[in-house]
Amino acid sequence: MGKRLAAVLLSLAIIVVAVVPILIDQPLGTQTAGTMATAFLMRRWSPILSMLGVLVLIVLTVTGWRQWRRPRSRAGLVILLAAAAGGVWFSNQNPFEWKFNPLPEAQFAPARDAAFAERGDLVLTVNVNGDAAAYPIRQLAYHHLVNDTVGGEPAVVTY
Repeated sequence: MGKRLAAVLLSLAIIVVAVVPILIDQPLGTQTAGTMATAFLMRRWSPILSMLGVLVLIVLTVTGWRQWRRPRSRAGLVILLAAAAGGVWFSNQNPFEWKFNPLPEAQFAPARDAAFAERGDLVLTVNVNGDAAAYPIRQLAYHHLVNDTVGGEPAVVTY
């Protein structure tokens, strides 16, 4: 019973280590310096800790496989291992990046030909090395990011 309980608790710990930093780091919510420091510390260490946890869980599974002969016990171990592996994968992700789809192939037009921009539209402007570009906020509202080159310099435009 001790190894089973350890396997369950370890799997839960791996999932918690992967998910809690995401729950703490809410970009549109109220954040304090302390909560952000905690979130960043956990995000930095969660890939390593979750991988170590899965390795320990694999050892528990291998050593307990013979003594847990019932199919339900073995299936439970496999499910715990799969959930923990999911925690490892998730700890290496940044779900906030999933929400923002960069505009990979932005098309540009001189201001006189920019029929897609209306007279009162707000724009973000960038001026680098004498080269200027304007990005309609209405279009940035969906993509949030534009990969571009302005004045010979790579730029990621966002708001």
